[in-house]
Amino acid sequence: CPAIDACGSNNGGCSAKAECRRTTPGSRACVCSAGYTGDGIVCLEINPCLVNNGGCDRNAECTQIGPNQAVCNCLKGYSGDGKTCTYISLCSQNNGGCSEFAICNDTELTDRTCTCKPNYIGDGFKCRGNIFQELLRNSNTSRFYFHLEALSIRDISGPGPFTLFVPHTDVLNSDPRVKDWTAKGVMAQVLRYHMVACASLLYQDLAAITNITSLQGDPIHISYSQNSLVLNNKAEIVLSDTVGTNGVIHVINQILVP
Repeated sequence: CPAIDACGSNNGGCSAKAECRRTTPGSRACVCSAGYTGDGIVCLEINPCLVNNGGCDRNAECTQIGPNQAVCNCLKGYSGDGKTCTYISLCSQNNGGCSEFAICNDTELTDRTCTCKPNYIGDGFKCRGNIFQELLRNSNTSRFYFHLEALSIRDISGPGPFTLFVPHTDVLNSDPRVKDWTAKGVMAQVLRYHMVACASLLYQDLAAITNITSLQGDPIHISYSQNSLVLNNKAEIVLSDTVGTNGVIHVINQILVP
């Protein structure tokens, strides 16, 4: 009599994910295929992520992609191949987005703090030094800085406080009187006429007074016209309240003449 093949029909009653193996005539064994687990009658996919995070780093996410197959991806704030993940310091890249004059400190995986360095003020994202330094950093006022440097005028690099009325760079570049003043040796007096010592006067402070004395010695008259503050009835303040550690800068649209 021929032996009965227990696997001959319907995979021997084994799971579709199992192999039916003939043992003795009329008998068989069901063995789950690779990547599956069970008794052979019922075979379930093995999820490797359920054991030891699938072999992924503890700072990685394990994602099942098939029977007993998974991929590892480092969590946000970490880098690597998933098997090994290394913490990414936010501060290690571009100073964490903080100012170049700030100290970046990592606080959490996705956060950091920015604190201005000593001798600078600001919120950490923008940090300002003394007004002498700030003149150079701003294109609107950099020409005034170069004139001060050329004449070795360092009055405003001291502790202050100071208030500066700085003619816009375009004005200093285009006004033909600048060359004449330089040639006559009076440019230093003109520059000092734009400085006020012993006071850091914001725009709102200036609106409350009518006269102040410049570092050059002559007074500066302040008036209010057409919603703007005007100096000596000519120079309008067009940009205001650039605050540094030792004073404040206002940009004006004309040169003040003592």
